[in-house]
Amino acid sequence: MPLFQTIQFNETTKILIWEITESFDELYSRVTLKEKTQRRLDGMKSQMHQRAFLSVRMLIQEMGFTDKDLHYDEFGKPYFDCDNHISITHSYHFAAIIISKEKVGIDMELQREKIQRIADKFTDFECNYLDPSSIEEYIKKLTVIWGAKEAIFKIRNEKGISFKDHINVDNFSLEETQTQASLHFDNLIKDFDVHYQEVKSDNFEGTFTLVYAFEK
Repeated sequence: MPLFQTIQFNETTKILIWEITESFDELYSRVTLKEKTQRRLDGMKSQMHQRAFLSVRMLIQEMGFTDKDLHYDEFGKPYFDCDNHISITHSYHFAAIIISKEKVGIDMELQREKIQRIADKFTDFECNYLDPSSIEEYIKKLTVIWGAKEAIFKIRNEKGISFKDHINVDNFSLEETQTQASLHFDNLIKDFDVHYQEVKSDNFEGTFTLVYAFEK
């Protein structure tokens, strides 16, 4: 499967989404991995995880990079040896990356009812506007909120940050595609622009929520 979707957000920011329909062998034959990456791939027990991992390499190749250009810091945050920032996500049969001159984070999640059961573990401020009685909307909004907090955490990537206590997502409408969020952690206060949209495939059931954030 070629690229599922490309989003040119602005002149310096692009999002690429890959729908993972290929077998492991098909993907593996189309990428070149450095030794460290190969060892990491070999250590993965799930073939779905392996295919997602390889799909990310396909995506960075689409952007003109190779696996040799992609590195991870001590906390697992990906980076390039240039002024482009990168963030990575994968969920079931999708993988996505965002590459930008700005500090960015990305997350993609399948909308699932079970998110209601863990809502109290990552929401606090947001309870002021969430309405659990409207179940479909509640699930969709919770998925956006989780994705926003995950994307922001990927940007800051600091030990001790709590989704519930330190990241606040402002009220938003599912009819729109953007909101604001803030991080209050120790003496640090940072604001973020958050963008979200739904992603669906004809090949697989379910609706996914794609969220990406920019640090102001």
